[in-house]
Amino acid sequence: MAAACLLAAWCSVQAQQAAPAPSDENQLPVTVEARELRGRPDIDAIAEGDVELKRGPTTIRADRLEYDIPKGIAKARGNVKITRDGNVFSGPELQLQIQRYEGFFINPSYFFAVTQAGGQAERIDFLGQQRVSATAATYSSCTPDDQGDYAWMLKGRHVHLDFENDVGTAEGGVLTFYGVPILGAPYLSFPLSDKRKSGWLPPTPGFDSKSGFEFAVPYYWNIAPNFDMTLAPGIMTKRGATLGAQARYLQPDYEGELNLHLLPQDRVWGGSRSLVHFLHDGRLPFEGRYGVDVNRVSDDDYWEDLERNIPGLTRRLLPGNAHASWWLQDWNLYTRVQRWQVLQDPASPIEAPYSREPQVGVRRGLDLGGGFSASVETEINRFALYDRASAADDRPDATRVHALASLSWSVVDTPGWYLRPRLSLNAASYSIDATRSEGRRSEARAIPTFSIDNGWIFERQAEWFGRRYLQTFEPRLLYVNTPYRDQSDIPVFDSAAKDFNLTSLFTDNPFSGVDRVADAHHLTLGAYTRFFDEASGAEALRLGLAQRYLLREQRITPEGEPFEERFSDVMLTGSTGVIPNWWLSASTQYNPDIRRTVRSTVGVRFSPGNFRTLGANYTFTRGSSEQIDLGWQWPLYRGKPSQSASGSGCTASLYTVGRANYSMRERRLTESLMGFEYDAGCWIGRLAVERNSISRSEGTTRLMFQLEFVGLSRLGFGANPLRVWQDNIPGYQPLRDE
Repeated sequence: MAAACLLAAWCSVQAQQAAPAPSDENQLPVTVEARELRGRPDIDAIAEGDVELKRGPTTIRADRLEYDIPKGIAKARGNVKITRDGNVFSGPELQLQIQRYEGFFINPSYFFAVTQAGGQAERIDFLGQQRVSATAATYSSCTPDDQGDYAWMLKGRHVHLDFENDVGTAEGGVLTFYGVPILGAPYLSFPLSDKRKSGWLPPTPGFDSKSGFEFAVPYYWNIAPNFDMTLAPGIMTKRGATLGAQARYLQPDYEGELNLHLLPQDRVWGGSRSLVHFLHDGRLPFEGRYGVDVNRVSDDDYWEDLERNIPGLTRRLLPGNAHASWWLQDWNLYTRVQRWQVLQDPASPIEAPYSREPQVGVRRGLDLGGGFSASVETEINRFALYDRASAADDRPDATRVHALASLSWSVVDTPGWYLRPRLSLNAASYSIDATRSEGRRSEARAIPTFSIDNGWIFERQAEWFGRRYLQTFEPRLLYVNTPYRDQSDIPVFDSAAKDFNLTSLFTDNPFSGVDRVADAHHLTLGAYTRFFDEASGAEALRLGLAQRYLLREQRITPEGEPFEERFSDVMLTGSTGVIPNWWLSASTQYNPDIRRTVRSTVGVRFSPGNFRTLGANYTFTRGSSEQIDLGWQWPLYRGKPSQSASGSGCTASLYTVGRANYSMRERRLTESLMGFEYDAGCWIGRLAVERNSISRSEGTTRLMFQLEFVGLSRLGFGANPLRVWQDNIPGYQPLRDE
């Protein structure tokens, strides 16, 4: 074998010199290695046998190469392969002007690193370092089967690839799926990376039991790097023409988006319908922030007919608020205006919450030294009620000024234990508007609370089943004394009962908000024990128990009836991941007087690996509800390994994905989501059917289907099942999740 030779001298560049690498690629040397090498200095060179030409990021390999030094043209034949930035072109014959990266390739195949996809062409023309034009080209991320067929393929008479702008275009483009044309157009544009680009997106057909078949063709407009818009004209077979729109913007000091859905003439409902959702956040001087969040629909029936368009979890209660806040040294100033839109149903009206117009407040926390700390908050709120559930709803409007203050002393505060006496005050003054039976009136009250919070942390080494743990025992005692103040003449504007759990048991007041302060003279005693794996530090087991002991009758309670029993319900909770791949959790509220469980929750999840999760939750509330919720993602089939265009191994897999919520009290499914996900390596298919109950006798069913062509795009039918699964199934992992 002949020694490899270096042609840097012939290229008029001394590659052997120890000099810094040139920043301009045009100044980089050209080197050639081969088994045989001959030529004329500064004129030409001919290399044969395992030829390799290198210049910067470009490498050419071939059986034979002729290099015209003055023109900088390389002609390669026989098993030619050119690589640059991970992109690979191979074929029988290449001619390339090295400096300008211009030339042509005959009958090449190619692979693009960014999209992990490639294809073949009759001819490729290199139009510079970042542009390629192909004739009679194909494009796919799949590899051919035994008959030479591809699962999916994009064909075009002429294909242009612009790597500088990450855009590909195809003239006379046709997308086939297992030989069946599913999308064709005289001109198609597709991305070469994740960068945004203007153009038509794949159409989104769908089916909904209330609206019929739907079809929309979105157009994405990349207006600027910080501003874009998507318009989606479409049609619903039962209702009529639709238009969806989304505009997004981003600036150094603010950002936001506007979403619209318009139905100019709903043939079923009989009129024009619309939805608007506006989000905006920004910065203000003096470390200030402001934001706007408005969600509005045209009519009360929108949530029944088009509920999937409404963002958030409360389909009948739509927020609208604008807020701002500032930090001035240690003071936090804030203001907010909030108004709700309540979508009422005469058959099942809901109580509308009060609007705040406005809410203005200031708060500050103080470290006084010596273990003393203080906090103060004061607000003025104007409460107004615009949407009443019925004509009998005579809740008055009012203006409230309140002040919340506290002073605490950390007598002891160490890693092992703490003791914190605390004195707090809840003071409020109300100016209540006239009601039907009474004129304007005022109310005021000030309620102090004294509490002592004491907690301990004990640690010891433990060993279970051959594994070493650090076990903690964390008892806690809270004493609270709040005098009784009659609050029956004060309407409730923003107070509600807190959930009964281990956190709320160790608070001064069982009510959130300001309007209600429960009288209290009680002790709460509870404890946690936790086990930490010494090897990983992860929490393997947690058990908790707490109960409250009343020293006198409590007259103001969340239930509305005085509480005379000495002992409250017992709260027990536990969770563990000590069993590999399993996670168990449970909580129980037990009433010792009736010797029955009042409320309980039990959850279990089994996750033995990626894309495998089975979960079940049981919830019970005596006299109210009893439900079982199941969720899963699990493989049904794993086929033989296949190869993608990149050469990486893939395994064809079929997964079942779903969720079901069953009401044992009503003996019916209230929500169900069933689907399948098939990963063929170079494409993924997703199918889902969802049904949501609107009432005991009425529900909405929708069908969702999506094809994801890896390296190209997604074609969908209906809503995006991938997003629906992520939002509804705990532990779900997208199959392309890194």
